[in-house]
Amino acid sequence: MSTTSSDPLATLGTLPGVTDAVDSVRKAVDRVYGHRVMRRRSIEVTSEAALRGARGSAALSGADWNLEEVRRRTDFTGDSEARVVGAALRLTAEAGQLLSIWRQSPLRVLARLHLVAAGGAAPEDAVGRPRLAGEPVDEPLIEAPLPDADEVAGRLEGLSGLILSGSGAPALVTAAVVHGELLALRPFGGYNGLVARTAERIVLIGSGLDPKSICPAEVGHAEQGRAAYVAAFERYLSGTPEGMAAWIAHCGRAVELGVRESTAVCEALQRGAA
Repeated sequence: MSTTSSDPLATLGTLPGVTDAVDSVRKAVDRVYGHRVMRRRSIEVTSEAALRGARGSAALSGADWNLEEVRRRTDFTGDSEARVVGAALRLTAEAGQLLSIWRQSPLRVLARLHLVAAGGAAPEDAVGRPRLAGEPVDEPLIEAPLPDADEVAGRLEGLSGLILSGSGAPALVTAAVVHGELLALRPFGGYNGLVARTAERIVLIGSGLDPKSICPAEVGHAEQGRAAYVAAFERYLSGTPEGMAAWIAHCGRAVELGVRESTAVCEALQRGAA
C-alpha cells in the first residue's frame, strides 16, 4: 500500500465506491445493535459470533468444518485441519483481550496472535516473530510472491506507524488495510491468514464500529468463497486505487454478511430456538 497523503488511510476512504461501502456497513451494524435481543442477551450473541467467526476463518485456511462439529469438539490436537480449527478458536477468544495493547504496540499483538495460533505446533524459536531470510512459509491459499524478510520488517514497521499515528479513516478502511497488508507480507511461518483476519477483527472492535464483537467478518469472507477472497486480495496487491477500493468493498460485504449471521442468531434467540 502506498499513497502520498499525510493520512493515507483517510485518502483510501475517499476512493470511489469506498464511501458507499462504509455507509452500507455502518447502517447494517447499527441495525443489528438496535435489535431488541441485544438489550438483554448480547453476551450470548457475542459468544455465538465468536464461534461462527472462528469457523469461517478456519474454512478459508482449508478446514471447512460444519458449525456443529466445531461446537461439539473439544480436542483439536489431531490432524492439520483440527489444528487449524483450534487455532482459529483460540485467536477469536484472544482478540478481545488485546485491544489496549494494540493501541500501544500492534507488533506485540501480532507476535502474541502468532504464538496463540501456533499453540506449540511450531518450532519454539520461530513462534511469535517475523520470519528470517530463507525461512519457509506455509500459507496454501495465498500464492502471491513472498516479500523478503527485510521488506517484511520495513512494511510491518510502516503499518504499525500508521496505526499508532491515528487516522481519520473509517474503521472498515483501516481493518481492510491491516488485513490485506498482513496477507501480502505473510510475516510468520504459518497461520498468517488466521492472524490477518483476527487483526481485522481487533480493528473493528477497537475502533468502536463493533465494540461487542457481534459482526464476524470472517463469516462473510468464508461465505463469499475462497476464490472471491483470493481474487479480491489480488486486487489489493495491485496497489491501484481501483484495486484497493475493490478489496475494501469486499471486506465491507464480509462485515455485512457477518451482521446478517448475527441478526439470524438474534432472531433465533428471540424465538427461543437457540
